[in-house]
Amino acid sequence: MNKQDLVNQVATLSGLPKVSSEKAINATIKAITKALSKGGEVRLVGFGTFCTAKRSATKGRNPRTGAEIKIPAKTLPKFRAGKQLKEAVHK
Repeated sequence: MNKQDLVNQVATLSGLPKVSSEKAINATIKAITKALSKGGEVRLVGFGTFCTAKRSATKGRNPRTGAEIKIPAKTLPKFRAGKQLKEAVHK
């Protein structure tokens, strides 16, 4: 399912026009992105939690040359599925 498929599904299930559904989805994505960029988390009870995780700096190798390179530390987004979502998928 891509974003347009999601917009269509939300419009069908909610009875909203597709334009309104797309605005709601875009606003949701922006709100989640903003919260994560500030280091927070977004908890949707029954669905899951969006959070961030820090990855420490490591050393790696360039596969072509074999030269050692430094991989910098960074913060990545993560999603942990909630109990209801896990159970729905497990059926």
